[in-house]
Amino acid sequence: MFKIRRIFDDALGANRSALEQVERLFLANFAGAPRSDVMGLHEKLRNPFKQRFRAVLYVAEKPSGRVEGFAILLHDPVLQFSFLDYLASDKALSGRGIGAALYERVRDEAARTGSHGLFFECLPDDPAVCPDPQLLKQNKARLRFYERYGARPIVGTAYETPVPGASGTCTPYLVFDDLGEEIPLGRAWTRKVVRAILERKYADLCPPDYVDMVVRSMRADPLRLRAPKYTPSPHHETTHPDAPLESIGLTVNDKHSIHHIRERGYVESPVRVDAIREALFETPNFELIKVKEYPMSAVLEVHDSAFVRYLQRACKGAPSRRSVYPYVFPVRNATRMPRELSVLAGYYCIDTFTPIHANAFLAAKAAVDCTLTCADDVLRGRRLAYALVRPPGHHAERRTFGGFCYLNNAAIAAHHLSKHGKVAILDVDYHHGNGQQDIFYARNDVLTVSLHGNPDFAYPYFTGFADERGTGPGEGFNLNFPLPEHLDGPRYRKTLEQALAAIEAFSPMFLVVCLGLDPAKGDPTGTWSLCAEDFEENGRLIGRLRLPTLVVQEGGYRTRTLGTNARRFFSGLIQEAHA
Repeated sequence: MFKIRRIFDDALGANRSALEQVERLFLANFAGAPRSDVMGLHEKLRNPFKQRFRAVLYVAEKPSGRVEGFAILLHDPVLQFSFLDYLASDKALSGRGIGAALYERVRDEAARTGSHGLFFECLPDDPAVCPDPQLLKQNKARLRFYERYGARPIVGTAYETPVPGASGTCTPYLVFDDLGEEIPLGRAWTRKVVRAILERKYADLCPPDYVDMVVRSMRADPLRLRAPKYTPSPHHETTHPDAPLESIGLTVNDKHSIHHIRERGYVESPVRVDAIREALFETPNFELIKVKEYPMSAVLEVHDSAFVRYLQRACKGAPSRRSVYPYVFPVRNATRMPRELSVLAGYYCIDTFTPIHANAFLAAKAAVDCTLTCADDVLRGRRLAYALVRPPGHHAERRTFGGFCYLNNAAIAAHHLSKHGKVAILDVDYHHGNGQQDIFYARNDVLTVSLHGNPDFAYPYFTGFADERGTGPGEGFNLNFPLPEHLDGPRYRKTLEQALAAIEAFSPMFLVVCLGLDPAKGDPTGTWSLCAEDFEENGRLIGRLRLPTLVVQEGGYRTRTLGTNARRFFSGLIQEAHA
């Protein structure tokens, strides 16, 4: 089993390994091709328009990280065409569908970018110009395969004319795939496309007079494609521009329902996860990931050990089917901590409505495991991952809990990712992400950004002011955007754009999004009026950062619209993140 994955850069170790394997496959399959086409691939990905083409690389990859095939696509956004530069698979694995999967993904990419067609070269299947029987057999097989999609050689031109000084006569056809649109191949546009291919890709091989000769030879309007030779009725396989280019890795906290506070008015209920999960599975965008259990050391790297021990003991000792709420706050004398666990709750809690419950810690630790599993999936090269968890975490500080939160899932994951590069946390919950602010306030390798209701009227009331910008080395690396009590989608996006500009200036390697769906109209804990279209547009804006992104579920309590808003957010995110 393999998956198709896009490689955006060589920043991650998983991507560097994939690029090294692509180089080996390239050399094994294209011995006569310029080595610079693959050896400089990392630079083309980082600087996509160096050759006036946007380079796109896909790999067919085993779960172990072994690359079994690759495709390199060049896209010209001005002329609006795509050129399949190379497609190959491990020769020992022929017949396993790797080439077909890669070609179909390339077609999806070309259609999604608005290309009017996909061009590529294929060696001829004419024995008069290709006398080698083995090579001729391979050429026929390739052209037969592409013809299934309606892709056929352009005929009646001089494109197959050998370049002056070149040896041999087995020069390639120029093949065109209209991506199922059946649009005529206009002469003026095709001439521009062919000139771009010859002058940019083959600048060292094709002299100007040769390029002019080939372009002038395209006289028919529209240009003709060769009649079907192998497939009397080509399928003209339809490419869907909206098809996901890579699935979003999804973990779901399967232990979340054990944490069920049944008191009237407690809105952080199990139905929240169920509503979102059902809506997401209506789309093909998600791939469920098996959750790994992580050692407690991952939690203790972020949270105070005495606080974590208290949570474990207090939850384990809590009465069955009954919650214990803080009611005394003994913070005036930190040296004389109470012995009674129920009284001690107020020493570690920031409010009176987040209970100690028998299963709270177990559910919170399971949520951490889900989030770290997603983080590791991102480190392995996944572009987008989503931890659908409860209880939420962004109000949990280094040594306190509250706001329905016990352990800070996003902060633990961000700290984990920070060992590999800079991280930005973007909190778009209605309430301030005081947990991340507290945990990273003195650090400059993790930028914390929060958009939220002004603490003058919104929980947690004591943090989230604009002048809280970090301390020591972290000064300037904590950004708060407190917003007015009544707000619609367009006004929210103006501030979101400011926040995203700050993240872009920080140049992080990873982005962690604390996804609160409580900015929605009608949410019982918020006052804003964002609708489904607004969440989709917010997803688009965030996706345009084009960073490896981990999304962690936080608030959102209007169950009637939770699923729709989540689905629309991810629809916008995935389309832009892969652009």
